[in-house]
Amino acid sequence: MSVILSQSVFLAEQVRDHEGPAAKRSGITLYELMERAGLATYQQTISYFPKASTFVVLAGVGNNAGDGYVVARLAKQAGKQVTVIAPIPDKPLKGDALSAQQAWLNAGGTITADASAIEQADIIIDGLLGTGIQSAVREPFSQLIKAANESQVPIVAIDLPSGIHADTGVVQGVAIKAALTVTFVGIKQGLVTGQGRAHAGTLEFNDLGIEDAFLKLTSPTAELINYQTQPRLSDRDNNSHKTSHGKLLCIGGNSGTAGAIRLTAEAALRTGAGMVKVYTHSSSILPVSIGRPELMVTDTNLISALEWATCVAIGPGLGQDTWSETTFEAVMQYCFTNNKPLVIDADALNIMAQHASSFPLANTVITPHPGEAARLLNCRARDIEENRFHAVKQLARSYTTTCVLKGAGSLIADNNQTWVCTDGNPALAVGGSGDVLTGIIAALIAQGVTPQQAACLGVILHAKAGDIAAEREGERGMLASDLFAIVRELVN
Repeated sequence: MSVILSQSVFLAEQVRDHEGPAAKRSGITLYELMERAGLATYQQTISYFPKASTFVVLAGVGNNAGDGYVVARLAKQAGKQVTVIAPIPDKPLKGDALSAQQAWLNAGGTITADASAIEQADIIIDGLLGTGIQSAVREPFSQLIKAANESQVPIVAIDLPSGIHADTGVVQGVAIKAALTVTFVGIKQGLVTGQGRAHAGTLEFNDLGIEDAFLKLTSPTAELINYQTQPRLSDRDNNSHKTSHGKLLCIGGNSGTAGAIRLTAEAALRTGAGMVKVYTHSSSILPVSIGRPELMVTDTNLISALEWATCVAIGPGLGQDTWSETTFEAVMQYCFTNNKPLVIDADALNIMAQHASSFPLANTVITPHPGEAARLLNCRARDIEENRFHAVKQLARSYTTTCVLKGAGSLIADNNQTWVCTDGNPALAVGGSGDVLTGIIAALIAQGVTPQQAACLGVILHAKAGDIAAEREGERGMLASDLFAIVRELVN
């Protein structure tokens, strides 16, 4: 499969180690690369903020500052009013960054340590800290970052918002909250998930003309996926019937939590599963079936329901009592013995975390949020969020499964590869949203899609539906069931 650079992510070290050799192979000097980075940033800035006439450029002491000086010079030559603020103005720069600073001074530019110009700016360019930062941001940088964030002026980050860890996306004490980030050569892992994704704003990528050479030297750590890049589901045969499109069994909905499994089952119907049956607690039969007559509902004969199904989803509203435990064990034993595809979510993951003997879960998708992931890996939710890429790979390996780690920039991993979903927004952070995702993924597997493909496509459909719902009616107040009709549009 050919790697497309704009759909790939890398570790900062890969970019640092290989951009020089790649530039050399492409017949470009490193200074020319810096000029290109500055030009790309300036062009994106005026394309997104065409009315901006007063620029403030924050310049640190490394190559990121060099890019900043190029932007400052280009803006000044275009007739903009430009102030360069350097937190450590008397620290001498080295190499290409020094050349870029010199070119700025030769063009009549000046450098100040006074941050007051931030208040008058139309746009702030962040060239403070690059990809090398590994520990908490120190003074005077942290002060300047806070001032920029508090000013409410839109910020364009060069390569990466200052203060974000390039590989994990974690905020190192304090970080620039950018409206736009222009990143170069390879997209850094930390820009696409967790806090890094929230701080990067809109992400624009530029390969600076060295794509071919760079890809000959290194391979991506993950692939970016979204609704635009995904292949569509194939058309159905004219002579197909309901059993051709899969029989899905959804298991959960303990006393008082019928809503969760109902959301899963209804999402599955809307994603195209031919027949959906719910195995639930006896007290939940009525709430699950009322108003949705297309669902079959039972509280008896679990094994014959499992035999009937082409795929099983377990967990939403399952609870963690004796009924839950007994049901969970019967399902796991049956699916493991018969290699039946299974999607495991919510309380089923919590019960799984308590079982010392874990089943190897080939043919399975697990969909934890950071809290559930922490229980499965026996650590804290904070540890998961501090390195989401590491966590999702560890889960896929430990449980020999396909794992979806939910959150901003949901990650999907199997034993060989990792994917990042770039669709989605905070509207999806609402109760029941995960139950809907489980139904979507399970319905795709029931229709014959492999667990790995179903996990990727399911996450994308769910995220894209959330984006469309937010676009139509705003990010606040969305119900998980609002996604049903939109998912139906998208799968068609």
